[in-house]
Amino acid sequence: MNNSLRCLSQRYYLGFKNMTVAYPRKFRNQLSAQDILDQVVRQREVHMVTINRYRFNEQRSCKELTTLIEKLDGTPRDLIKDLSHHVADEARHAVWLTDLLYELGEDIGTPPGTSYIDEFDRLISDATITTAEDGIIESLAAINVTEKRGCEYFAAHIRTLQKSEQTSENIKIRETIEKIMPEEIEHVRWGNRKLAEIGKKSEALHAKVDTAKRKYAAIEQAAFESGMDVLAGAEVRRVENLMKIADTLPLWQRPQYLIDQLPQTLFSTELQKTRIDLVKKAWDKDPASFVEKFIPMFFAGNLKDTANKAGTY
Repeated sequence: MNNSLRCLSQRYYLGFKNMTVAYPRKFRNQLSAQDILDQVVRQREVHMVTINRYRFNEQRSCKELTTLIEKLDGTPRDLIKDLSHHVADEARHAVWLTDLLYELGEDIGTPPGTSYIDEFDRLISDATITTAEDGIIESLAAINVTEKRGCEYFAAHIRTLQKSEQTSENIKIRETIEKIMPEEIEHVRWGNRKLAEIGKKSEALHAKVDTAKRKYAAIEQAAFESGMDVLAGAEVRRVENLMKIADTLPLWQRPQYLIDQLPQTLFSTELQKTRIDLVKKAWDKDPASFVEKFIPMFFAGNLKDTANKAGTY
């Protein structure tokens, strides 16, 4: 990572005085992005799936941003312009990642497992949106927190590849992510700036911005963990994350939100399918290792220890 990129990555988390700053948290408060990427890069199959997830998320974000532009219907003009440029950036990132995977002969279809974006969208409640400005605040908060997660993972990925074997493949992957990283950092800084500008208009708007940041930080963490956590007890942990989201809502909205969200949270068919696929793959690969490593990992409580022992993530 060159010096200018390093400076940007150090600055992209900076918040604003007296405003909530939402930071991505560790996976189940145990595994950092660096812990996860260090394991991912060691296993080529997992590495390629991870890159394909990057591609898919960049591609889907174009759709999400376009939908937002259409909802805004031309107002405010400066935000429409910024969002249009944002779409162009995300499309360019998706092209770069698609070209990379295509050149490596890897899959460019929908990646396996629970979709981070679909889960994020599912957990959103529009009940708190009563005005056009509310919608803008919530949209900016949602974009901002997901971009922060992306920056965190891209930075960790680059660091891991810098200390890995410098094969032509690893170099190509690192150079592609390094092209994307500065624009993603600028997206985070743009979102921070726009939210701060709105918050400065009045105390009421300041409070709404803070609430939106807390709400979408909780939603993003829940969506992030849902795509990562398939171990025993995942359903209980999903409900715990759901309660954290509900705690950011007004008291009178919490019961209905939980009623709407609990069934799919507790009985996710995608979670069960992912578990079955994972068990089958682990068994087919090495039955002995399945018994010695996979089963203990599945029921273990300490993710970092089991990830290091099993070489999984």
